[in-house]
Amino acid sequence: MVKLVALYRHPEDTADFDRRYFEEHLPLARKMPGLRRVEVSRSVGAPAGEPPYYLMAELYFDDRAALDAAMASEEGRAAAKNLMSFAGHLVRFLIAEVVPS
Repeated sequence: MVKLVALYRHPEDTADFDRRYFEEHLPLARKMPGLRRVEVSRSVGAPAGEPPYYLMAELYFDDRAALDAAMASEEGRAAAKNLMSFAGHLVRFLIAEVVPS
């Protein structure tokens, strides 16, 4: 299993960000084919000082091919276009392989 991790720095207007993220972007992202699970977490602290990120989203897929297909799909492109319209300057992405523990 792999996941796309999106890390969002603190927006200037958290209320507007939250509205656009949860009411616009997340419903679009949930339509991506092959998406198995979505987890969204809000930072509440860090071991030392303030956390650098406001929000973290983890989108789970069976494998890298499924993730790539989802991102290339019409639904994936719509979600990406929406995200870039309000949070392109805030987000950093990484792809991680889930390691059994």
